[in-house]
Amino acid sequence: MRILVVEDDRPLLDAVVTVLKEEAYHADWADDGAEGLYKAQQGIYDLIILDIMLPAMSGLEVLAELRAQGMGTPILLLTARDGVEDRVRGLDSGADDYLVKPFAMPELLARIRVLLRRQYGGSSDGEIAYGPLAVKRQSMEGYANGEPLKLTLKEFDLLEYLLLNREQILTKEQLQDRVWGIDSDAGPGVVDVYVHYLRKKLSPFGCDRHIHTIRGVGYMMKVRSS
Repeated sequence: MRILVVEDDRPLLDAVVTVLKEEAYHADWADDGAEGLYKAQQGIYDLIILDIMLPAMSGLEVLAELRAQGMGTPILLLTARDGVEDRVRGLDSGADDYLVKPFAMPELLARIRVLLRRQYGGSSDGEIAYGPLAVKRQSMEGYANGEPLKLTLKEFDLLEYLLLNREQILTKEQLQDRVWGIDSDAGPGVVDVYVHYLRKKLSPFGCDRHIHTIRGVGYMMKVRSS
């Protein structure tokens, strides 16, 4: 899963990004509100961790703009302000949760897990299942009909994203930004190549047919009835 951290306190930003990566999340970051808004608008994140006091744009301004655009990505606000009015203002602006600095990293991770379960469902060990397919984020493993798949990291990320957004059309641009990152130098054909790789590994289980090609747009995961 991919998380965006928007925080201008560099030591805290580095610490949060490091912890997220240790927990097998993909973590991107921005250190001002304008860049954070731009990255968030790409629509590739499962969760956004957003500081309130930011240069260029405040976290609340970023939050308000994202919600005005109809973006429902879970947002966890970080702030040094601990007054009740500040917490209420943040939640009323569309935040899903609120964490006051300083905080313990285990609490941050616990809140992230709660928000992700609320968004996507899944089990306590991070399993996401749909039809005969499943992934377990913590162990970075994929399964078809209960049998383990030998997936590379990029193949796992691609399968996970398709399962998280099952029955939704994903553009090639979304898939590329999500799996390879916004700043990746990967060429435009990399998505097609890895969809081919993934289908090849799903084929022995009869599951390759569940990845649908949407001509001229991208791909969609939808289980075909037998």
